[in-house]
Order: sequence, then structure tokens, then C-alpha cells
Amino acid sequence: MPPSATSVGLVTNDALTRSSPSAHDIDAGGIEALIDALESTAEVEPHSLMVLRGGEVVAEGWWAPYAPDRQHLLYSLSKSFTSTAVGIATAEGLLSLDDTIISHFPELDAEITDERTRRITVRHLLAMASGHREETVERASTLDPADLVRGFLLMPPDEEPGTLFCYNQPCTYTLGAIIQRATGGTLVDYLRPRLFDPLGIGEVGWLTHPSGEQLGFSGFHAPTSAVAKLAQLYLNGGVWNGVQLVPTAYVDEATRLQVDNAAVGGSPDWSQGYGFQFWMATHGFRGDGAYGQFAVVLPELDLVVAMTGQSIDMQAVLDAVWAHLLPAVGAGTASPSSDTALAARLASLALPVPPGTGATLEPASFEPGPGNRLPTLTSVVLGAGRTATLVDKGLPLRLPLGDGEWLVSDAIAASASPGEAGGVRLDVAFIETPHRLVVELDQSAGTFAAAWVTEPLHGLPLARVRMPRP
Repeated sequence: MPPSATSVGLVTNDALTRSSPSAHDIDAGGIEALIDALESTAEVEPHSLMVLRGGEVVAEGWWAPYAPDRQHLLYSLSKSFTSTAVGIATAEGLLSLDDTIISHFPELDAEITDERTRRITVRHLLAMASGHREETVERASTLDPADLVRGFLLMPPDEEPGTLFCYNQPCTYTLGAIIQRATGGTLVDYLRPRLFDPLGIGEVGWLTHPSGEQLGFSGFHAPTSAVAKLAQLYLNGGVWNGVQLVPTAYVDEATRLQVDNAAVGGSPDWSQGYGFQFWMATHGFRGDGAYGQFAVVLPELDLVVAMTGQSIDMQAVLDAVWAHLLPAVGAGTASPSSDTALAARLASLALPVPPGTGATLEPASFEPGPGNRLPTLTSVVLGAGRTATLVDKGLPLRLPLGDGEWLVSDAIAASASPGEAGGVRLDVAFIETPHRLVVELDQSAGTFAAAWVTEPLHGLPLARVRMPRP
């Protein structure tokens, strides 16, 4: 259905129905207040926002150079997609929640003799309750760099499986490995006809382990609309357009408290309990990923909030939703005029770049200098036509540079502006991820200093900080 005259934000070709805040009894001023909070809070950088009520998009916006058709690295929000694959697989008889893990890896049966390890089940992995007290991914990778499942199973749990919560990447990796082993394909292969196509989710990508298996616990790249659709699917009890894609019983289990995590402490919204690769929250439940990737589901309000960003303070993002959006829902103060003001605001969202234009970009080569915090970046070369080439881990990345503004080229947006002490500052946003790199060029010394605003977690060379493609 085409958007009404007061529908809010950018229109995308994703088969979601567009509406307006006032049509769903939401005061658009509350959404504007949320945007204000996101833009003004230290250590918070929003990239996208979608709000759905009653299954319809009532507000959406992307902070340029991010865009609605652009995939975004979701980090641990990937876990919720892996959980969904497990739920579908239970309905197809590929596994059951009470299967032991070792039953899916019979070649390890003689080697894995610890009785607690042999009692770990699919259910335990889903709930991050393998019995380990600490994250095991580095130790598992050291024990077997080629087979993370084997490395994980070689570490006996500290407690009986199911008795304590510990956020543990190999739990989710093992779930993904079971799916991929049972089907002979990747997670994307499995989910394409069962989830992505029915939901109208287009091109996606998933990082792989050196073994060739997609990670499961991280590395999934998808547009914000895919996040919103997954959240809406769970709000619908696993039903989409009248078709049961995920068993209702599994959705119910995944989105209720399976294991208490209050003893872990930390931020309020990370100590409300854990389901099956979903967090219980102060309000509703959610999937989330590092640096502010969120799929928030509020069943009591029939509301979904999908967000991406580069935010270090993730609790501040949720606090802003609780403080500004929730009171605006059903408050009886909605008006079409407020919708119009919000629509204009959402259509003009953009990330700031350092002020100033006209930076002098004479062709020159630069080597690492004092203050450089990216040791794998060995050279920066300014070329003709406002370009720069960054050589990281031996791979070149060529960047057309905007003049004090974002210039988008492929999966990069870059800007050159006057830097410190008459130098040049390069801002490089990797717009299929949350991350931005800042490079200060000292033209008199012929050196550069590079630093991440937020550091990528997968250790890839700059030329590969993007969605993986065939």
C-alpha cells in the first residue's frame, strides 16, 4: 500500500506497510524527542531507526551516509537469526531442544569423556547456560583453530549445564554448526527459503570461520528492515502473512526467561534474564549486537523498534527509548501536524562531519607517525582527483574523498577536511558496518596517525570491512 500523505520517513521497497504515528495513537513528538536524545548523548551515534506498531511502519529514518537499502553488520544480533534457524529446524525434525550436543558430532564421541560436557543440550546452548563461568571463544580457538566446536567441547563446564548464565560465543557457533552440518549448506542457504524470502529480505551476508562455516554468533549483515521484520515476526508469534514460519511454542520459549542473569550485574537491561538468544529487558524483550544494533519487541504495546548505530553506551540508547518513545504510545496526544514535522526531521537526518572545506590534497605518500593506533596500516597515499589509498595488511583500499562532506563509493563514505596544525583529516565510514576510521595527515612530516572511533571486532583488513559477497 502506498504511504499516506502523512506517513513518516523514507519509503523503501521492502513490502512493509507504511502508516503514520497518529494513525496508531503515537505522539510524533515522542519520536522526535528520542531522536534528540540519540543525537545529543555522548558515546551514542545512531545510524537508523524504524518504529512499527500494529505491524505497520510509523516512522523510519537513516542518518546519511547510511541508507535504507544498505546492509549493516549486526554483530550479536546475528544470534537471534541463528536462534530462529534452530526454531525452524525443530519443526522440520532436524534436531530437538533436548538433543545432546555430542549426538550431533559423533566423530567426537570417544574423545569427549567429561560427563558434564556430554550432558550439554541444544536447550542449554540456546540459553547461554552451558555451565561455563567465562567466555570460552579464545580458549576454544587456541585448542583447535580449525574446529571451534571441538575446541569448545574439550573445555569441561565449571558447573552443571543449565544452572548458570554465561554469555559464550561458542554456544551460538555450535548451534549454527549443527544446522549447517544437518543441511549441508550455510545458515543463509537454510534461512533463504524459510525466512528471508517469506519476509521479503533481499541480499544479506554472513562472515565465515576459517573452517568455512558461517559464524552464527556474529558477522551477519542485513538492512534495518530485516531487523524490524524479525522483531515483528516474533511479536506475531512466528506468523507472517498468515503462514507459521517459526513454531509458536518455540517463539514462546525463546522470548521468556530461561536463565536468570541478575548475578552477572552490569547495566539494567543486561540483567533482566535471558531467553533463547534473546535478552529479557526492562520492557519486553530484544535481540542486540555490539555498538547499538537492536531489535526491541514490546508486546504490551504492539510495538517494534529496530535500530543500528555506532554506540558505545548501549544502555543509554535503550534508556532513550524507555524515556521518550514509550510515554508517547497511547498517550492520546497524537496529531497529523506533528507527523508532518517528524517526517521532515527524519528525511534530513545525517551524521556530522568535521567542519571546514578546501583541505589541500597534494599527491603525496605518508608513513606511520606518532600517535598512530592502527599498526597494520602501513601507508596512506593521496592521489590525483581527491583520492586516497590506504594499505592495510597488504591490501589497498582506494577512497574518493568528499570536500568536507560524505562522498559514498561502494561500501565506503569518506570526507577530507582541514586537520590539526594545517594538516588534513580523513574520515572514513565503513557504511556496511558500525565503524569509522579517522586518519590525521601531517603534510610537513609526511606521516599519518590513524584511530578507530569504535574498533571492529573481527580483525579484518580495511578492504574487507564490509558485507562479505561471493
